[in-house]
Amino acid sequence: MLAIFLKTLPFFALIGLGYLAGRTKFFTQDATAYLTKFVFYFALPAMLFKFSTNLELADVLNWDFLLAYLVASMAVYLFATAVSLARRVPIEAAAVEAQCAVVGNVGFMGIPMMALLFGPTAVGPVMMMLMVDLFVFGSLIVILITGSRDGRMSLGVLRTVFLGVLKNPMIMAMFLGLAWNSTAITTPAPIGDLVDMLAGASTPCALFAIGASLAGKSTERASVALWLSFLKLVVHPAAVALAMVWWFHIDGFIAGVAIAAAALPVAGNIYIVAQSYGAAAQRASAAILVSTVISIVTASLVIGLVGNL
Repeated sequence: MLAIFLKTLPFFALIGLGYLAGRTKFFTQDATAYLTKFVFYFALPAMLFKFSTNLELADVLNWDFLLAYLVASMAVYLFATAVSLARRVPIEAAAVEAQCAVVGNVGFMGIPMMALLFGPTAVGPVMMMLMVDLFVFGSLIVILITGSRDGRMSLGVLRTVFLGVLKNPMIMAMFLGLAWNSTAITTPAPIGDLVDMLAGASTPCALFAIGASLAGKSTERASVALWLSFLKLVVHPAAVALAMVWWFHIDGFIAGVAIAAAALPVAGNIYIVAQSYGAAAQRASAAILVSTVISIVTASLVIGLVGNL
């Protein structure tokens, strides 16, 4: 277990450096925003394109895997929603809490971490999880918030949400990479070198950006943040493990990757969505900060456990 902790420690150390830079104002909020944009629009898409060009469509569209992850995540999502409503939390805030319970930092943190810890073959399963998070839960939170306010759901909102997901640079990079691979055309050396350079910047920049963004997060509603962190770091990976191993009998390696990725902390983009719609942004902020700190230990434990699958 110590060996696993030492392997994951550099990832969290980079997050810590980012946090320190943000906390001391060496990295301003504007600087963090621009670094995040660089990662989101250039570095991570380059990494996803690079990996996708070495994957077959079947590696990213394993329907049993997708269904197992969706079923497990939806079960936790509905449980978190039920608990929120039982506490008389408004629907829009309940949607944010449920999102925190199942959507982890798979993009910025999961893809580079799983690739380095488990090897390039781990990227396919993580990309499938990212698609479910973006297409299903990324759409669901917007639908629930707008629907609860308007009392109905318009086709215009659904269209905007769907097109927004399709235009996500990470989704576009995945599909472009798979399409390029299907042509069997060799990538020209200059383009390949450019993609390699951008992809190489994705891991340190993404982790540093996570840390710097955490410097602006608050710990208000600590009890709720601890509850949501428990759901995300313990309940969610346990549900994924049950669905993958016991119910759908998914191959041990990709099941292990999914369980490890499910144990990652709450995704930072939930705060952006919550803030944009004025729905429980501080609650999301606290959950992101608390879950990231706790995951230094819990993620290492889960990764160590899945190594036996």
